[in-house]
Order: sequence, then C-alpha cells, then structure tokens
Amino acid sequence: MQRSVDLLLHGDFVGAFKMYPAVYPIVLLLLFLISNLFLKLKFAHQIKFFLMLVTAGTIIVSYILKMNSLFN
Repeated sequence: MQRSVDLLLHGDFVGAFKMYPAVYPIVLLLLFLISNLFLKLKFAHQIKFFLMLVTAGTIIVSYILKMNSLFN
C-alpha cells in the first residue's frame, strides 16, 4: 500500500491501481471522513457505510485475484 500511495503522489495513477487496487476507495473514504468532521451531511452514516463496503470488497476481490494468479 505504501508503494501505491507513493505512485499516486507522483502522478502514476495506473501504476498505483496496479500495485494496490483498493487505494482509490481508501482515499475516497479518508477524504469523506475528514470532510465529515467539518461538514455535517444528512446521510453521512449511509455514505460512510457504503464507502467502507466498497473498500472492503475491493480489498477482498483484489486479494482473491492475486492469490488465484499465484497458485494457478
């Protein structure tokens, strides 16, 4: 994940995604959580829950795909 964030900060967006596909949902979740400290949204709980599900799903799917390519 650290290399993915480094690639992201250096502008290599495709490389960051290839290194760790969950970097974008994690960034979106962090941005939302930080902005929610200052702006109180009506559906903040539902948005946070959805972003957490997307992040967890992306992590799980990318892990399964990587393990599948390693052992097959």
